[in-house]
Amino acid sequence: MILEIVTPEATILHSKVDVVSLPGSDGKFQLLSHHAPVVSLLIEGEVKFKGVNITIEEQFEAKFTNIKGEYSFQIKSGTIEMKENYVTVLAD
Repeated sequence: MILEIVTPEATILHSKVDVVSLPGSDGKFQLLSHHAPVVSLLIEGEVKFKGVNITIEEQFEAKFTNIKGEYSFQIKSGTIEMKENYVTVLAD
């Protein structure tokens, strides 16, 4: 699936990933490839993702933490939409 993370400043990630974990307003949840369509509010926490060939533009690498192949990005709030194997996170 494709994960796109958009902040007010820029689109900081557009990459193929295998799994995404998110801090939803009703609790943490995880998306895998071909998940059913979903829209949700996000609360403060970490967006985490894993994949074989994660590509992050050099100018945005410092915004992400990578621990043993699991990347994370801290958010204050946002929304997520999963549709047709494409995940869009609009994050603050």
